[in-house]
Amino acid sequence: MISSHKTISVIIPILNEEQNLKKLFPYLSSVIDEQNTELIFVDGGSRDGGMGYLENEKANVVLSPKKGRAAQMNFGAKLAKGKILYFLHADTLPHASFESVLIQAFNQGIESGCFRYRFDSDSLLLRINSWFTRFNGLFAGGGDQSLYILKKVFEELNGFDERQCIMEDFELVRRIRKNYLFVVFKEEIRVSARKYSRNSWLKVQFANLLAFVYFRFNVDSKTIKSKYRSILDL
Repeated sequence: MISSHKTISVIIPILNEEQNLKKLFPYLSSVIDEQNTELIFVDGGSRDGGMGYLENEKANVVLSPKKGRAAQMNFGAKLAKGKILYFLHADTLPHASFESVLIQAFNQGIESGCFRYRFDSDSLLLRINSWFTRFNGLFAGGGDQSLYILKKVFEELNGFDERQCIMEDFELVRRIRKNYLFVVFKEEIRVSARKYSRNSWLKVQFANLLAFVYFRFNVDSKTIKSKYRSILDL
């Protein structure tokens, strides 16, 4: 059993996310129990004011020695004190009671999982998209859904594959599923729809599907990233 006095480590990789951090950090600070949960922001070489903002707020922000989201998250995990790791994107707001959800999952012997989500948009198409995130199928486990994993399991799996410059979350979840329980929690987190606001819904769907198909057929991640970026305005 783990009590509410033990630590959850929330690891947030960042790169030029100043505006999102000004929403995320105050929100997290308002919903977490600081004796229970630590926040670790891992910067990958931002050129905006995000890192300065976090330092001014006395947040725990570190500079990763290696660029790339997978490397940043692995670096944050090495610094983490918690038995529970929770990986979160900077443009995502977790459920207000995410701490109790993760502690309950730990106590039930659940080794890993993610959350369903909804977008910060009233678009009907995006509401339909988010509805499908409740299912624990092939498309579950993307980074937007965030990732809960026990630190001991993360270490046994050697963390994220730093050779993956995209789809690193799906790659890790694929390895998790081979030997450990992976669930989708019923609580919703809130995800930014900024990608859809810059591109058409159809274009984003096509890019996502293409990336996933390439991933399933083991196309190298640099090729996937190049194709993905050629389609979308990011």
